[in-house]
Amino acid sequence: MSDPVTRPGWGLRAGEPIAPGRHVVSLLGGGERHEAYLAFDDDMHHLVVAKVLRPDRAADPRMLAALALEGRMLDRVRHPAVLRTFGTVLGGGRPHLLLEYIEGPRLSTLVRRYGLALEQALSLGLQLAAGVHHMSRRGIVHLDLKPRNIIMAGPARIIDMSVAHTLEDAARIRSRVGTARYMAPEQCDPEGLGPVGPAADVWGLGVCLYEALAGRPAFGREDAAVEPAPQLRLDAPALPRRARVPEPVVEVVGACMARAAVDRPTAQEVARTLEGFVDHLPRPRLGMFRPAPARIA
Repeated sequence: MSDPVTRPGWGLRAGEPIAPGRHVVSLLGGGERHEAYLAFDDDMHHLVVAKVLRPDRAADPRMLAALALEGRMLDRVRHPAVLRTFGTVLGGGRPHLLLEYIEGPRLSTLVRRYGLALEQALSLGLQLAAGVHHMSRRGIVHLDLKPRNIIMAGPARIIDMSVAHTLEDAARIRSRVGTARYMAPEQCDPEGLGPVGPAADVWGLGVCLYEALAGRPAFGREDAAVEPAPQLRLDAPALPRRARVPEPVVEVVGACMARAAVDRPTAQEVARTLEGFVDHLPRPRLGMFRPAPARIA
């Protein structure tokens, strides 16, 4: 993949229009194909994110088709743990997706800087498992589940459907799709280990949960180059022994990263395992949030 910094960008400044009634607030970042802008939409009177095709991609029929497909995928998947879309704009000079703006850090940032408490990780896992289950029920696989594509809001949100496929199209994949460190083995070698399907997202769920609980990636250090597809020859590492991680959680995370797709649980089975633990997490007492009674002199 080429360095996104070297690709031409729009260079839009605060106040400049992306489309009529939609103005830039700030640049959020970008990738090889897109730039993401925080924008204000006059019609909704709300902050949104505009995921805009880069100038050299804006007239490419394949890029426009991919943008439209991503919009349809997001529109089909309406779930509290998956980013929402508010529409796709293919004309007007700056083709873009209009997405909800979610305030919160990415899971990758949170793990790197602070780590997650067990209670946070269990709740996160349940939310992600529910989202992955819903996507598969809607006939979609994300194929790029990783901590960078999870925003820690309430609930957590899965973002970036740019390489998502329908189940039918995923089964026909013959080349690598995804991010090297987080790809399921069948994504690394679809010709030899395919077909690619919902089990690939369960693998992604597993490696995200592993990282949230262990504080480091399952395969290699975060700051180190990843050798080509270590998951094809290495067994998934066991979670470090932390006394408070229940053994069934250790087992289900390991099962998610089983090398053979048929040996992994479904996302619904993962959710059911985690539900039992999340249901028993401490709940704050309402009295803790009630104002103290006024003292009468």
